[in-house]
Amino acid sequence: MSKPLVCLALFSLGAAAHANVVLAPLFTDNAVLQRDKPLPIWGTADAGEKVAVTFAGQTVDTTADSAGQWRVALAALPANAIPADLVVKGNNTLTRTNVVVGEVWLASGQSNMEWPLAKTYDAALEIAGSAANPLIRHIKITKKVADAPLATATGEWQIASPATSGDFTAVGYHFALDLYRVLNVPVGIINSSWGGTRVEAWMDPAALKSDPTFESVASGWAKTLAAYPAAKAKQLTDLAVWKTEAAAAKAAGQPFTKKAPAEPQGAGHQATPSGLNNGMIAPLVPYALRGAIWYQGESNAGKAAEYRALFSAMITGWRTQFAQGDFPFYWVQLANYQSPTDTTWAFLREAQTQTLSLPATGQAVTVDIGNVTDIHPRNKKDVGRRLARLALARTYDQKIVASGPVFAKAEPAGAGLRVSFTEVNGGLIAPLNALVGFELAGEDKVFKPATAKIEKDTVMVTSGDVPVPMAVRYAWRNAPLAGLFNVEGLPAAPFRSDTW
Repeated sequence: MSKPLVCLALFSLGAAAHANVVLAPLFTDNAVLQRDKPLPIWGTADAGEKVAVTFAGQTVDTTADSAGQWRVALAALPANAIPADLVVKGNNTLTRTNVVVGEVWLASGQSNMEWPLAKTYDAALEIAGSAANPLIRHIKITKKVADAPLATATGEWQIASPATSGDFTAVGYHFALDLYRVLNVPVGIINSSWGGTRVEAWMDPAALKSDPTFESVASGWAKTLAAYPAAKAKQLTDLAVWKTEAAAAKAAGQPFTKKAPAEPQGAGHQATPSGLNNGMIAPLVPYALRGAIWYQGESNAGKAAEYRALFSAMITGWRTQFAQGDFPFYWVQLANYQSPTDTTWAFLREAQTQTLSLPATGQAVTVDIGNVTDIHPRNKKDVGRRLARLALARTYDQKIVASGPVFAKAEPAGAGLRVSFTEVNGGLIAPLNALVGFELAGEDKVFKPATAKIEKDTVMVTSGDVPVPMAVRYAWRNAPLAGLFNVEGLPAAPFRSDTW
């Protein structure tokens, strides 16, 4: 069993003096440390206090500075599944037990990353089976909004078991499980996620100042704060009416399904620009990790061009914060949801795809496994597995197919367009028995449903309504019917050949 978590909320790593040596928040019992990288270990103590850190045969000494902060770096270690103690000695002694060395990944984003294993398909089977995976560890960072970067957070590393794994991020758990199966080393997931959040809340302050166009984020938030008093007054009035209606329905024995008025955005709200980076990412720095996985974008739908710039800046900003180079960053492209005719999510998916221009990035396409009536699809196993494919192929050099077909070009061919792809990986297939999801448009820029046929590693697309096609689109809807895969069963990424 884990020892009680040190009450991290009672100290600040930036405070000037402390009676006892204190470790930073990620160093608890059951922690996973990153293999094959120098290992920063840090915390606070009395100014001038001598501090010694011992782990895996290494002891490193340092002295707390005038602000009471200290930090050491252990030499890189190989993976080790045999638990060891991490001991820190100052005026007092701290011992963290059952610490292992393996692979550490930061999992972040909004509700689909936060979504727990207990609320997914086959949850009972997955949770019961987690007893066999004690080398998969998880720490959930407590939700916190802050106006300036914090040095502390709360959370506790837990070992996967039927008693704990139901609360793990489901995407992160399945990602870790596949890594563990292939790599046979401990895997730790740092789960710092919050439902309904926008990308700008996860950006560090420097990233939000890196582009003049981002000023619109700050000015928009200033207007939100200015409007808060009136919005709050209205919410309280509406809430009183709602309570009266709910009480009346209860007294009459009638169902009441009307939702309570939502709390308006204001100071301390999770929409605060940089607020979640300050409260939930900054305290994790500079913990050694392999990379990050990300599932977010729903809350930014409708502002695709802005999202592309913000998302790219967020990734670059995180890499700067952790100072571990261009660590791998893999994300989930938005799943199919809602309208089969609207294209709002299609453009957001395109913004995600465009972010692949950054180095060491990858995208798990999920347009085939969503739920058109539920923004929280329960199939998280395939999501985690597709992220794991990316990591295994691109980070760990495993010989595994990581992607479905990716659009390369469209060329005129007879009365239609011939579409070529990369990542064909053995051939194209249409497992839904119909190759649906393709559209063509001519000079009028009006897209019409098209007939598509697989011809070797290309797709021939034609439409009687578009005799002279100028552009082709595929799966370009919020909830498209998408029928193109490669033989590994991985879906083609939505695309368009136009820039209209």
